[in-house]
Amino acid sequence: MTVGSTVRRIRFRGWELLYPVAAFVLLIAVWELVKALVPAGGVSIGQQRILPRTTDGALPHAWAVVTVLGERDGKTTVGATLLRTAGFTLELALLALVLGTVVGMALAVLMQRFSWVERGLLPYVIVSQTVPLIALAPLVAGWGGRVVIAGRPWQPWMSIVVIAAYLVFFPVAIGTLRGLQSPARASVELLHSCAAGWWATLLHLRLPAAVPHLLPALRLGAAAAVVGSVVAEISTGTAGGIGRQIIVFSQQSTGNAARLYAAVVAAALLGLVLTGLVSLAEVGLRRYSRPGHTAAGAR
Repeated sequence: MTVGSTVRRIRFRGWELLYPVAAFVLLIAVWELVKALVPAGGVSIGQQRILPRTTDGALPHAWAVVTVLGERDGKTTVGATLLRTAGFTLELALLALVLGTVVGMALAVLMQRFSWVERGLLPYVIVSQTVPLIALAPLVAGWGGRVVIAGRPWQPWMSIVVIAAYLVFFPVAIGTLRGLQSPARASVELLHSCAAGWWATLLHLRLPAAVPHLLPALRLGAAAAVVGSVVAEISTGTAGGIGRQIIVFSQQSTGNAARLYAAVVAAALLGLVLTGLVSLAEVGLRRYSRPGHTAAGAR
């Protein structure tokens, strides 16, 4: 790789970073424009409100969401509270991402190995995602309360991890299965002609070929892990996370919703952080991250 191509790649990535920044600035501009132009009571046609209310209790200014971080919240500030609760939720979401990825990849390998397992199991994997998470959370918490692991009782945070992993395993399983089935028949037969068994073919051909399909699935799984953790915290009533903090701030937002919006933004940033961690994994798997690299991986 020449110096010129390296410089061009850096410049291109620099322009790529400007797009999300520009989108964020545009969002803030639209937010403030709505705040300035829409009446405080919103706009309604008949009994149907088509534009939201713009009072501080419903739609605070963007800068109010930032300045509220310095307000006192008991013995600490709102920003410190959000940082602490977001860290707790991030840990659970990361555990859920790992657990969901392991389960999803294991199911994908099993379905690729045995076609009858794929025909029998895949429909249920798809149907599993139609179960509402808010209905599943109390069941998992109830079942977990009867489980003892190595003499230690089930902890509430374990239920959150299981519930969030439930959302993660689906995209990982589908993406990995598609990747494992992507190598051409000629490539598979070439390895078989070299006396490579199923395990060697999996390691040297199918898994490298699955990487371009797995990485986008992991990005979806990272976002799903955060969503699942927040919803599970709210549904199970578990304290200490950003999900429960959203409920607390929503009960305090009668006059000013800035704290509530700050908590929601903090939850959204968790998804970006976890997706960023997945992007770090892409650096180590860069050689396999392009479709069509299967042949090189096989060699």
